[in-house]
Amino acid sequence: MKKFRKVLDGLTTSSPVNQGGSPVCGSAAGTPSTALTPRELEIQETLMSEHFQICKTVRHGFPYQPTALAFDPVQKILAIGTRSGGVRLLGRPGVDCHCQHESGAAVLQLQFLINEGALVTACADDTLHLWNLRQRRPAILHSLKFNRERITFCHLPFQSKWLYVGTERGNTHIVNIESFVLSGYVIMWNKAIELSTKTHPGPVVHLSDSPKDEGKLLIGFESGTIVMWDLRAKRADFRIYYDEAIHSVSWHHEGRQFMCSHSDGSLSMWNLRNTAKPFQVTFPHGKTQRDGRKESCKPILKVEYKTSRNSDAFIVFSGGLSYDKAGRRPTLTIMHGKAITVLEMDYPIVDFLVLCDTPYLNEVQEPYAVAVLLEKDFVVVDLSQSNFPIFENPYPMDIHESPVTCTAYFADCPPDIIPVLYSIGAKHKKTSYSHKEWPLRGGTWTVGSQTYPEIIITGHADGSIKFWDATAITLQMLYKLKTSKVFEKPKSGDVGRSAELVEEDPYAIQMINWCPQSRIFCVVGISAHVILYRFSKHDANTTITSLEVRLQCEMEDVISPSDTENTPCFSDPSGLSPQPQPPSPRSNTPDSVRDSIPCLKVKDRTIRMPPGYQAELVVQLLWVDGEPPQQITSLDLNSAYGLLALGNCNGLAVVDYLQKTILLCMNTLELYGSADPFQRLTRSPRKNRQSTSDFCMRGLSNFYSDSKKRIRTSYQSLTELSDNQVSLDLERSKSPTSAPYTPSLHNDPRGTGEPVSNLRSCHYSPVFYLLDNVKGPGRKLSLPTDLKTDLDHVNGHCTSPTSQPCPTGRARVPGGTEGPRLARRGPGRPPFRKAQSAACMEVSLPVSSLTEGYPSRRAMLQQLHGVSMYSHDEHHITTYSWSERESRENSFSRSRSSSVSSIDRETKEAVTTLQFAESYGRKSDTLPTPCLWVGTSLGLVLIIPMSIPTDEQERQEDPVTVAPTGTVLMLKSSVLRFAFLDCGGALINSPYEVWRDQHVPDVPDRPRKRKLVNFSPSSSQEASGDGHLAVVCSERQAKVFFMPSQACLYVHNITESSFVLRADVVSVCNSVCLACFCANGHIMTLSLPSLRPLLDVNYLPLTDMRIARTFCFTNGGQALYLCSPTEMQRITYSQEMCDNLQEMLGELFTPIETPEAQNRGFLKGFFGGNTQNFDREELFGEAAAGKASRSLAQHIPGQGGLEGMKAAAGGVVGELARARIALDERGQRLGELEERTALMMSSADTFSKHAHELMLKCKDKKWYQF
Repeated sequence: MKKFRKVLDGLTTSSPVNQGGSPVCGSAAGTPSTALTPRELEIQETLMSEHFQICKTVRHGFPYQPTALAFDPVQKILAIGTRSGGVRLLGRPGVDCHCQHESGAAVLQLQFLINEGALVTACADDTLHLWNLRQRRPAILHSLKFNRERITFCHLPFQSKWLYVGTERGNTHIVNIESFVLSGYVIMWNKAIELSTKTHPGPVVHLSDSPKDEGKLLIGFESGTIVMWDLRAKRADFRIYYDEAIHSVSWHHEGRQFMCSHSDGSLSMWNLRNTAKPFQVTFPHGKTQRDGRKESCKPILKVEYKTSRNSDAFIVFSGGLSYDKAGRRPTLTIMHGKAITVLEMDYPIVDFLVLCDTPYLNEVQEPYAVAVLLEKDFVVVDLSQSNFPIFENPYPMDIHESPVTCTAYFADCPPDIIPVLYSIGAKHKKTSYSHKEWPLRGGTWTVGSQTYPEIIITGHADGSIKFWDATAITLQMLYKLKTSKVFEKPKSGDVGRSAELVEEDPYAIQMINWCPQSRIFCVVGISAHVILYRFSKHDANTTITSLEVRLQCEMEDVISPSDTENTPCFSDPSGLSPQPQPPSPRSNTPDSVRDSIPCLKVKDRTIRMPPGYQAELVVQLLWVDGEPPQQITSLDLNSAYGLLALGNCNGLAVVDYLQKTILLCMNTLELYGSADPFQRLTRSPRKNRQSTSDFCMRGLSNFYSDSKKRIRTSYQSLTELSDNQVSLDLERSKSPTSAPYTPSLHNDPRGTGEPVSNLRSCHYSPVFYLLDNVKGPGRKLSLPTDLKTDLDHVNGHCTSPTSQPCPTGRARVPGGTEGPRLARRGPGRPPFRKAQSAACMEVSLPVSSLTEGYPSRRAMLQQLHGVSMYSHDEHHITTYSWSERESRENSFSRSRSSSVSSIDRETKEAVTTLQFAESYGRKSDTLPTPCLWVGTSLGLVLIIPMSIPTDEQERQEDPVTVAPTGTVLMLKSSVLRFAFLDCGGALINSPYEVWRDQHVPDVPDRPRKRKLVNFSPSSSQEASGDGHLAVVCSERQAKVFFMPSQACLYVHNITESSFVLRADVVSVCNSVCLACFCANGHIMTLSLPSLRPLLDVNYLPLTDMRIARTFCFTNGGQALYLCSPTEMQRITYSQEMCDNLQEMLGELFTPIETPEAQNRGFLKGFFGGNTQNFDREELFGEAAAGKASRSLAQHIPGQGGLEGMKAAAGGVVGELARARIALDERGQRLGELEERTALMMSSADTFSKHAHELMLKCKDKKWYQF
């Protein structure tokens, strides 16, 4: 326990910024104010660094870019390999495990050690890995790195410890699974083929042992050569040379014939009695043309030939369609007898497996399902029914059904909300699934002892919202909501560009705000609209109310007097008057006169709404004088107040959703009043505006289409842009009359003769409104248009100071002696690429060559890892009366430029975060009142008190008074988060309204009234005037203020070289802390209220915008983010949850007795149908085959799980962890000893049994009968 004493009273004259603008508190972490006070507050903090540890918990969703598939028919476990080196193991619902190769190499093939609890993976870096699946978190036991050959195919026979490995050179090597070393036995390609063959047979594409004789190995080469190799005799039994390339081979269970699939779309059947030619060649989808030839077909990439005891055999293959059928989707064909069923798939087929019960290849297979791995889906087809229905997938494989644009995570929700959402969502589920049980039934999973309701909400590019049950580290979809149903579908004949503005995704979700207690749900869309939903268990016929807000910056630009002192005079002295502008090339288009029109049209008729979330109100921002509305950057809703607040770069709007009225609509500058800390000069707006509708609100889903745009996820491709290319393209982008380019200024393309001024840049926080940056390249042009979209965004931030939109169209005053001008690239629409959106995984580089402080783009690349680049808050020059030292310390800068005049500064100040709370709007207040806390991109905090009628009848009729007081607090950089603590250090939750169903029939005896739950700061205190603590976190800094005196109690500079992407005040271990995620990958936690650093781990480097857009913290020490476009990763930063994680995870391996082989009978054995067993150890062991060359492959011992835990154990709990590891090792050794003892007993019993049978057999025989 540590006690912190802080000044609370007698500091009414102290504030974060005094009259001169200098901060009262120091910049060191946890540094208190030094002023004396008669009263002190004691707050006991319970959180220590030992309470925190970063650990991945579970990964949900579809494996991104899958490459391989494998199945254990005894354990009923399925494995999926990916291009990034991941392995996903799936069993019964709840058994879902993700493993990752450290190398990140693509997984080429997977092979289960059937019923052994182990898995072999072959990766693209020519390395074999053996995974131990007998622990909850699988680990690599052995690795084998091939140095001189490339691995192409692997085969592991059932109950064998020898793995066959085919290579690109055509050789076949044999690996001992137990020791993971190569055998000296090698099948060389030149020995496998005939000596007379003059060409190389190509890589090995197939390996399999004969079901009839395990001593025979069938080797398939890519060129069409097939060799049956006798392992005992070390020679080829027969060789087949076929004209077409081979893709796969499948045996009949009797071992007398096999089937091959070829590149010409044919299937060939071969009999071992006559291998001169195939006894049957079929083109399943090739029709015979008039000239008698078969039409050309696509390759059949894989075929499986499975027999059934009570019906005809199943032949399942992928591909093989004719080329003339253009536009056909990928297909899986099932041939059962004479019936041919073609199943069309939504995505290309990566691999498929026919699932059978028996692991023995020489038995009747009896297939019951087909597991089909697609590029973006996983499907299991039921073969037991003639219509081949699919099984309902219990895993959340459809997270990416539409690209995820935002996420929200709610832990410890009301317990009744999940059953209600599930019951409503179940009514809309499909019913055409197979009625049989899900065939993947492997593993065991039980709900852990420490579970609480958790809900994850995802917003998507098509406007849909999905609610997921995330309780007990599982994920199951509860309910789906489509926001697009609120709006009218755009007609094809509509005049204007409303449909073109947002292209494919006009309804994309940008932000989510949900109150679980009142069940009020609010979403923000990319088309600058807000939709408010209420929950009801009954359907209703209602009309949606639509409010239109004209939120546009019509005031002045922000500049410094020092900027204008050196401004040269122009021939036209009317610097402050509107300047006539040249006509726009598109001035005759309808966009140039669009005014007071929303981007979307709300349905104005009565709509029948099903049970669930029902739209009640839509708030839309309007076009103003041909300028599209700026996207909404912040949102908050309070059900107790009945108010909704939204903000963007133009200002703030407050809406009363109970009375359906707009209470406040003000520019950000107007909120300050006389308390504005900046000195700003006014300018008149231009009369003629340039239309920017072409570049507003681009779509999202196009970034997920491989055919439209390549998705980049690393910085590697950015290094291809050299400084010379940038400068050349800059010169090309200028007009012929523009002045020579200077690095101190960016160019504004909005008018031919429009000068450019040095204006302070204004940027937004990247978490909730990254989508706002998509229109930046369309508003200002300082680079070629095809390069601008790549260079204006780094880690979710707009790095070029001119890349933020400025739709006001002001006349500019040059900030330098040159005053460069820039014309449009020509009449018509400039050749801009699709603007970047938050759904795009694009990471680009800042325009370092345009900014002083870095000599070249290469120098900026060196700083990119630390993410210390230009971003929101560049240096600005205003008439602060700060000391030089304090000015440097509190300057809103991510840049370290030596010349602040070299940076172009923007005019806008965005509202970055909003929070309704019971607080004090003025220093003189004695009681808390409803307030709205407003944070801006300049690091300023405004407190707006409100007067709300308390009586329910008056609340419906009397207006709500909103009165900005001009109260201003200041931090470094953009404000991200607010939170409020009482004087005991406990978190004060926002007041809310208890949910009531508005569509339930009224009962006369029980009138329905609003029931409010209020968490006042004084509720836990004896005196009502004790105040509360306000926690404010920005992208660089966190501060704790005492209200109402507004004294800064604690301050902590979170980062200097990077910036915070996400910050949340969360509950952990019955206390609260501030959790932060920085762009350099660090996850940090700070104690409250003292802001002591508790955790700082470099966990997740920010490699793409997706992480910044979707990362979020929640209570209980949990967080999540989208680790790929199709997968969601959940992590924990709580030591308690890390300790309990083992019991929460599912068991992959369960002890199951291996099924016995079927008795084939006397006749089959007598006529040669029985399988011939042989001793592989005798052939492949070191005694017979010798040692393999050491230079061929290198053995790498694995960590095995326990060794990895040893390295991770450390710190204060290291001794306990090591003791626990020692116990685990002892238990593992005892378990191995017990297994070996049981194996020896079983061997002894078997030997005794065989000896007894031999004695009985020979007992009565005469000497001549032997």
